[in-house]
Order: sequence, then structure tokens, then C-alpha cells
Amino acid sequence: MDRYGHINNVMIQKYVQTARVHFWEETGIGSGIREDGTGANLAAVNCKFLLPVLHPETIEINTSVFFIKNSSFGLRHLLYSAKGELLAEAEDIVVFFNYHKQKKTEITAEIRAQLELFM
Repeated sequence: MDRYGHINNVMIQKYVQTARVHFWEETGIGSGIREDGTGANLAAVNCKFLLPVLHPETIEINTSVFFIKNSSFGLRHLLYSAKGELLAEAEDIVVFFNYHKQKKTEITAEIRAQLELFM
């Protein structure tokens, strides 16, 4: 928190990270390497800070999928205040990766079906 009572933007990114990991766990993607050596790999993040977040604030994060390709997908996180104000918008690009072969790999049909539920 800064001297004006704003929550630091780094903390906002940590909230987004928590939402991302929760999403991965809920959809069966998991936050680690699977038995077959594959896993989700965060390739890019972007965040637009729209309003200052003042302490104390309750934040609700709504996460959705905004695209699915062969080996990657995008997550959109919308952060709202308790009053319903849009505080920030964040986007993640996630690539499925084979850690044994050290290259990207296709998203399985099972994971794709789970992701499509959040489009």
C-alpha cells in the first residue's frame, strides 16, 4: 500500500495469479507437470489498471476463456470492487508445453472441453 492508501499494482497481479491457479485447478489443468510430462506454461500477461484500489477493498475476480487454439488459450480476468466498479482487466496467454521434449504440445480434447465451458 502506498501513502495514499492505494493497493500496489504488484498486489493486483498477485490476485490475478491466485485466480489463474484456481482456474487451472478447477478445470483439471493443474498447476504442475502432469504424469505425461505436459503442463500449462504462462507465456504472457497484460493488465490494465482502470481505477485505484483503496485499502480496505473486497475484490471479486471473474475469469473466462477468450480464445482456444491448438496449443494455447487466453484467460481474461475482470476485477471488480464490492460496489461493482471495474477496477482492472488482465489477460493471460497460456501455452501447453511438453517439458520432456521442451516444446509446445496440443491441448488434449479433455482439457479443451473444460476450457470451452468458460467461453
